[in-house]
Amino acid sequence: MAQGLQKSKTATSGSTDVAGSTFESATKPADEAKDTTEAKINAGGLFTSGNARSTSVTSGANFRLRRSENQLTAAAAANYAAARPQGQTETKKTVENFQAKTRYDRFLSPVFALFGAASLRSDRFQGLDLRLNLDPGFALYMVDSKITQFWSEIGYDYQHDVRNQSALDTARLKDPTLSKTEDRHSGRLFLGYNDSFNKNVSLSTGLEFLQALAHTENRRVNWDTSLSSSLSGKLSIATTFTLRYDNNPLPGIKNTDAIEAVSLVYTLM
Repeated sequence: MAQGLQKSKTATSGSTDVAGSTFESATKPADEAKDTTEAKINAGGLFTSGNARSTSVTSGANFRLRRSENQLTAAAAANYAAARPQGQTETKKTVENFQAKTRYDRFLSPVFALFGAASLRSDRFQGLDLRLNLDPGFALYMVDSKITQFWSEIGYDYQHDVRNQSALDTARLKDPTLSKTEDRHSGRLFLGYNDSFNKNVSLSTGLEFLQALAHTENRRVNWDTSLSSSLSGKLSIATTFTLRYDNNPLPGIKNTDAIEAVSLVYTLM
């Protein structure tokens, strides 16, 4: 279906994340599965009034097209939250990010696939006007059954950041040498697991490690997990948890971001 960093949010914060590790990971159909076209949309939110006013909205969309050994996936998401405590007249934004991603997989054998992925992210509270990631690599499947997949990936990650001017001005008070843009070249390792316990409940989780190749003091860790349960027909509910760690963010930006969210998911096809 990627970001200073936000403090841990409750499940009602309405946050969705696609520009992270599990979007990089392939969702390989079992060998006996037929070609397919899938599309899903999701949305969630929280609205309060009275002593305090707050608004949290999350939305997203996912698409997958499988034809023989070729697979194309795409996803997009937007998250927004604002709050106004009692006694204050100004409403302040607390979450604002937009994400999009696409990936192509070519399955060369039942256990081996080559892939290329590209993602875009804008996150005000991470100090990012734009983050572009390009990720080529290959995947190896240790377990690949109709209901369970367990696989690993290895590849390369190119990251181009365009920093938010306000965050950059604050960071330059500590480090005047910081530039508006930054490029990172990293090696990428990923471990993923999907399990459909039955036709109504499924689990997906992925752990990603990125190690800079030139400036080896830079590294990132991303972890995503999602539990989905069918409610009725094409409607289901999904609970997700996302953890983002960057050991060398901009000065003044926290290095860890944790997000929990609950969303309704509707399957279009």
